[in-house]
Amino acid sequence: MTETGHEDNRVDTSLGLRSLLGHTAAGEPLSLNRAPCEELSPWVARVYATQVEAEPDHLIECGLVADTPILRVLFRGEWGAETRDGHGRYSNAALFFGPHTRRMPVTVKGSFATVGVALKPGAVSALRGPPVPDTLDRIILYDHIYGNENWGTSAQLLEWFDPAGPPERWLRVAEILLQQLVERAGGAKPDPIVAAFDRAAFADPNLSIGDFAAEHGIDRRRLERLIKKSFGQTPKQVLRRARALDIAANLRGVADDEEAEELALRYYDQSHMIREFSAFFGMTPKQFLRRPQPLMTLALEARQARRLEVLGRHDPSASYPWRRA
Repeated sequence: MTETGHEDNRVDTSLGLRSLLGHTAAGEPLSLNRAPCEELSPWVARVYATQVEAEPDHLIECGLVADTPILRVLFRGEWGAETRDGHGRYSNAALFFGPHTRRMPVTVKGSFATVGVALKPGAVSALRGPPVPDTLDRIILYDHIYGNENWGTSAQLLEWFDPAGPPERWLRVAEILLQQLVERAGGAKPDPIVAAFDRAAFADPNLSIGDFAAEHGIDRRRLERLIKKSFGQTPKQVLRRARALDIAANLRGVADDEEAEELALRYYDQSHMIREFSAFFGMTPKQFLRRPQPLMTLALEARQARRLEVLGRHDPSASYPWRRA
């Protein structure tokens, strides 16, 4: 039995949660997530909505590891998180989540509903947001970044999203608001080299940074500065996180099972994989598999869905094999 095996370590399915938007085979909730409308594709990686029912005193203790900045509007639920700035509590708020360098502990009490917009690398700079390295492992109030009385404050955003409406409607409202933000920022697009590196990290996170720079006709030092500005981390750190996230998605059952062996072979040996995985998630792969991870699974599934679409390995109109109604 290996650390990444599934046979003897089934996840506990008695989570006390009921997702209105689908479940994994293990009973963990999934979101409604899809690629953005074509007009937003240079800036937006994914749009998603979650709607999960639970008892009022039900507490989820979980965590998140995301490789993109995410704008989230929280409609329901009492949220808490251990961020770089300390412990935060959130409810009925519009928030900016920076990318993560490691697992961010997150809790939510009771039923919860959210809408989110994952931004592509380079999009925050193009949209005149803060330096991405300054946002790592942080949750920042929306009003402190993009809030504007003429375009939308956090309070106005909450009014524009109808919690009683259908989740697909939430996604359309989010897209309309992001289109307005793009126009307000002048319509500048992220550097094509950043988009190429993002795709390359999905395809092969063991790629040679020097070879990538040579293939794209860019000086290596300039590439490293551009990646640090766009992702918030160095190219090597971005690739290490991509490897760990792919392993995590496979462990949570929200990945292409045919890749399982290939993903493990990205590491020198099993001990190397365990060390790297533990550095990001604060637990071994076996512990990660055995422990319920509803919030983590939601985030990993949206990323993996995007990854397979970016690599041309899944038809966006078809259902993913890991989804259950």
